[in-house]
Amino acid sequence: MSINPIMQKLAAKLERTDLPEFAPGDTVRVQVKIREGEKERLQAFEGMVIACRRGVQGTFTVRKMSFGQGVERIFPYNSKVVDKVTKVRSYEVRRSKLFYLRALRGKAARLREVERVK
Repeated sequence: MSINPIMQKLAAKLERTDLPEFAPGDTVRVQVKIREGEKERLQAFEGMVIACRRGVQGTFTVRKMSFGQGVERIFPYNSKVVDKVTKVRSYEVRRSKLFYLRALRGKAARLREVERVK
């Protein structure tokens, strides 16, 4: 299914280019803008990327453990709420969706870390 050329131009204009390359299996720190009344602040959400959907309306899902409870958040790539994404570390994975990590705890949920190339 082809997309209308006008929609493609609009999508290209709105698409963000400041986000780093990351994939499922990477640990990322997402700086999220939080509004509290008149004030706005940044709050970090650090966890493992377990799923990515590319495209104009693409999203990525980040999962972290908070006080022994799993917390997942879905962030749109092109959202104004996401201020900055920092890649913390990378792990070796063989799947594009890591939903199986939801059922694993402790040492069973470990992944093999990939050496960074500098």
